[in-house]
Amino acid sequence: MKPWLIFGAGHGVGAHLLSLANQHATAAPNPRSVTLLIRNPQQAETLRSQGLTVVCGDACDPASVLEACQLAGPEAAIISTLGSRSADYQGNRLIIDTAEKTGIKRMLLVTSIGCGDSWPTLSPAARAAFGQAVREKSLAESWLQTSGLIYTLVRPGGLIDQPATDNAVCLQAEAHGLVTREDVARHLSKMIEDTATYHQIYALIDPELTRKIKMN
Repeated sequence: MKPWLIFGAGHGVGAHLLSLANQHATAAPNPRSVTLLIRNPQQAETLRSQGLTVVCGDACDPASVLEACQLAGPEAAIISTLGSRSADYQGNRLIIDTAEKTGIKRMLLVTSIGCGDSWPTLSPAARAAFGQAVREKSLAESWLQTSGLIYTLVRPGGLIDQPATDNAVCLQAEAHGLVTREDVARHLSKMIEDTATYHQIYALIDPELTRKIKMN
């Protein structure tokens, strides 16, 4: 099993992915190695006390990212679920560049529907609301696609905080809708070592959840 190097594990999808890793650690005879970059010092210390390898730092800080990549090792798979104005492009670009320098080959990047070639499918209202973030994430996608890394791009629909439904589907076509953060994490965990997902781009939505929200 590949070690995991998670950027963005402090909250959201990344936190759910970390929870999955912890569940595996308690169930499997050979726990998966997990390395994290966490910005909040208190949170970093709490996770470190749980036996995790934690670098306390910022994803836009070269020294912090380098330390995390070196600790994880070249066999690691990077999963970035970062989501902030500074990290959407600059942070992910730094991670990609540092991964190449340290010999890491595999990376999964979570962006959003509307990125890259799906930009034309966004409504004017959506572009006005979060178009800047989508464009920054699109730059990160392009940087990863033109790197030497084995990438998978995951573009989830609108993220919501509800328990996983296990109804989410990956599509390689135009798709809009909703999906739980936990379901995104579950799909990511399955993709990491699935060679069929190498150099692929997926939209990720929950059709049933989207339908129910529309009916209410």
